[in-house]
Amino acid sequence: MTALANCLLIVTAEVDAAVEADWNRWYDEVHVPDVLACPGVRGGRRYISSGKAVEWERGQRREPTAKVYTAVYELDSPAVVETKQFLAMRGWHHFAPHVRSLTRVVMAMAG
Repeated sequence: MTALANCLLIVTAEVDAAVEADWNRWYDEVHVPDVLACPGVRGGRRYISSGKAVEWERGQRREPTAKVYTAVYELDSPAVVETKQFLAMRGWHHFAPHVRSLTRVVMAMAG
């Protein structure tokens, strides 16, 4: 990725340490190639938290103990996540009991 695209898909997840190695293997070997093969996906990168993460919910502060993983994908438009190829990707349902929080947001450039 060089300059940011006009549209981003940002996904964050907290994953239990017990499945972290399997999660990373699946993400790198299955999920990322599936996402990058979808029409309209220009590229992507994965990140992992360094240091403590802090979350606020309704005025309550929380410091997750698990690492927070973030994936940022560049998209041609918000419609990319509604294509049949994108919707047909293999999911992470087998990890669901081990994912404590998950966010998925499509961001289009303002202005």
